[in-house]
Amino acid sequence: MVQCCCRSTVLTIHHVAETGSTNADMLQLAASGSVADGDWLYADRQTSGRGRLGRDWASPPGNLYASGLVTLRHSDPEAATLALVAAIAVYDTLKIWTATQPLFIKWPNDILVDGAKISGILLERTNDAIIVGTGVNLSFNQPNLGRAITSMAALGVSPPDPKTFLETLTEVFANWLLLWRGEGLAAIRTAWAERAHPIGTALSAAIPDGGRVDGLFDGLTQDCALRLRLADGSQRVIHAGDVFLI
Repeated sequence: MVQCCCRSTVLTIHHVAETGSTNADMLQLAASGSVADGDWLYADRQTSGRGRLGRDWASPPGNLYASGLVTLRHSDPEAATLALVAAIAVYDTLKIWTATQPLFIKWPNDILVDGAKISGILLERTNDAIIVGTGVNLSFNQPNLGRAITSMAALGVSPPDPKTFLETLTEVFANWLLLWRGEGLAAIRTAWAERAHPIGTALSAAIPDGGRVDGLFDGLTQDCALRLRLADGSQRVIHAGDVFLI
């Protein structure tokens, strides 16, 4: 167990060599009261890792597989916007080691390098506990996913070990979480936009009803939903969906 300090708050990082899913573990630990707000768990290897929409996620040793706990307070912004907080934190942590790489965030929380995915984030909830599942390709990238995937090693960057990366990430995330709680969504929207694909980027959103919406990125709404400018000049707001670059 590793202790790291951030703004007078002690963050506890738990470690296991192997587990099915760090998110599943943290959901159980949160439900039983065995972990506290700000705690994180990481594993060297997952046997049942998963991404958004139930996708399997290969989890060999060498990458980061971690999940953090945020316990919601009555004064907190909408829980779903933690996805943007997490994306900013992962982006900023990656930039420490990949300063020259063309990183950007794809709505809401994928981190891409020149269009190839290097990190994914999955939020899950049980009561007032939000689990922030975070996967970062440090040494390995999963092939044959039907989309471009990369890793720090594939970019020619010497990757840190997962523990070192997570120790930095927990501090960065805690600082952005303080801003989210203290100043609300305006500061988060600004920070996210500074790190995201530019206005006018062509996107395609697969929405929950099975439809697809194509348009140009037109910023975020006040509640951090995605705005798309359609071909006829109208605007479509996407609150949930799987978004792809066109």
